[in-house]
Amino acid sequence: MSAVTAAVVKAPWPLARSAQAAVAVTALADVYRAVTLRAHRLDPQETPLSVSGRVSTLFVYVSLATVVLFLMWFSRCRRNARLLSPEPLAGSPAWAVFAWLIPVVNFWAPRGLVLDVHGASGPGAAEGRDRALVNIWWAAWVGHALVGAVGMGVAGGTSLAVLLVTEFLELAAGALAIAVIQRVTARQSAALAGTGPLPGAAVLPRVS
Repeated sequence: MSAVTAAVVKAPWPLARSAQAAVAVTALADVYRAVTLRAHRLDPQETPLSVSGRVSTLFVYVSLATVVLFLMWFSRCRRNARLLSPEPLAGSPAWAVFAWLIPVVNFWAPRGLVLDVHGASGPGAAEGRDRALVNIWWAAWVGHALVGAVGMGVAGGTSLAVLLVTEFLELAAGALAIAVIQRVTARQSAALAGTGPLPGAAVLPRVS
């Protein structure tokens, strides 16, 4: 006899842990890349282009892996949030991914998407400290990108002061991103704990 059973929705902890680890590795890799590039610009003989090129290539690969893991985690969380929240989330599933990848748009749109998912993941999840966490993380990320771009244009990437500020913001943004991933996933885990199959969840065939 065949039956149809609704799948129990779970918080994406494996993806969350993978994304957190990738974010941490990328933040450290960016610091190493920035220091290596500055050393090359100051003394190309001591730090040749081949060395800085290898470091930059490695950073690109690590960053791409991090983007993929983060977006997989975010997409899963957004799917869960749609099931948990009585209100529809803004934008489409495709927009929730491409908003992170479109230049200029990705300086402001993803923040709202994260706040929407955060707020839909549990009671009060986007209020007070939780909302501040997302805002501070986003400010650090955007600040890192802007200070790095200005420093490259003004000082040619050789200013130690700009390097220190940029990489401090990079490490802060990485740590805060890890905290955001933890908070959103934990809120969903608490909201989903002890619940049965949710309306709209996928259905699985069962043979008995």
